[in-house]
Amino acid sequence: MAVTATGVQTLNDVLSALDPQGKLLDIAEILTQDNDFLSYFNWREGNMVTGHRDAARVALPAPSFRAINEGVPVTKGATTQIEETCAMLEDFSQCDRELAILSGNVAGYRLQEGKPHIIGMGHKMAQTMIYGNAAADPKSFTGLAPRYNSLSTSVTQTANNVISANGTGSALRSVWLIVSGPDTITGLYPKNTKGGLLHEDATSHAGGTDANGGGQVLLDPNGNPFIGFRDHWLWRCGMMVKDWRYAVRIANIDPASLTKSGSTGADLQDLMTQALERVQDTSNGKAFFLMDRNTRAFLRRQLLQQKNAFLSMDEVGGRKVINFGEVPVLRTDALQVNEAQVS
Repeated sequence: MAVTATGVQTLNDVLSALDPQGKLLDIAEILTQDNDFLSYFNWREGNMVTGHRDAARVALPAPSFRAINEGVPVTKGATTQIEETCAMLEDFSQCDRELAILSGNVAGYRLQEGKPHIIGMGHKMAQTMIYGNAAADPKSFTGLAPRYNSLSTSVTQTANNVISANGTGSALRSVWLIVSGPDTITGLYPKNTKGGLLHEDATSHAGGTDANGGGQVLLDPNGNPFIGFRDHWLWRCGMMVKDWRYAVRIANIDPASLTKSGSTGADLQDLMTQALERVQDTSNGKAFFLMDRNTRAFLRRQLLQQKNAFLSMDEVGGRKVINFGEVPVLRTDALQVNEAQVS
């Protein structure tokens, strides 16, 4: 059974605390149905209205042995300051007021109409948490891939936690091992705000006065007016990598060469074992592997062949989860994209 860390605030925790009627919990479930890792990731409120400022230790004090009647040098460690900014991900949904009334459940109909927008927000968030780059898009935030994008330790220290599967070209994939927690890698939302995907009724209530609630004048694609409802979706979001040692990227996986026996292509089991030994500590947060559906399919096929004792299937929260050792292996379509070779 996978180890679940305590004291780690997840997306479900953030959202379910906001609405005693449970409506926002429904939103959390919709968000995570295609991106399981959103429910594993830790979230925290930043200490600035623009994001979060923190410090990370980069050097430890150096103790000394001593003899009787002899002193030792006074030493100290070293820290570096980290500052991350948050972004705003937004969308609007709208529907015809008459259709909502005819459904017999106005609130339920509006949520149903908002569902594709909620799913789209979840997909955009998952994609940005991996590939987001504030240097290329200042309105966004920086995710994991730009931080772990080199094999050269002379370029960046995160290269110590990048493993190459030796694939070449521009149609490659990555597998991630992430340990998410308050002192490792966490999602952010700004100071004095609420975390997670927020919903508000953006209808001006200028039209209609019956018990179903007033709507407002909206325009169809041809510019013709009708009475409807409008909903606003907002996610204040960012990411902090406080300690780079708590993520490992297995890069340069050629999906075309993968086999269920592992006789050709990337040896996923060996690479994942290396990642487990490369990461600092899987118990200092919620640990999980993250991969696209094609790559995880080969792990499932290996599980069916019973060729690896490290692969197992457990039930967590009523859902079947593949584990590699003690760590869940989660799937996200955000990784189902062509990546350039990491060198």
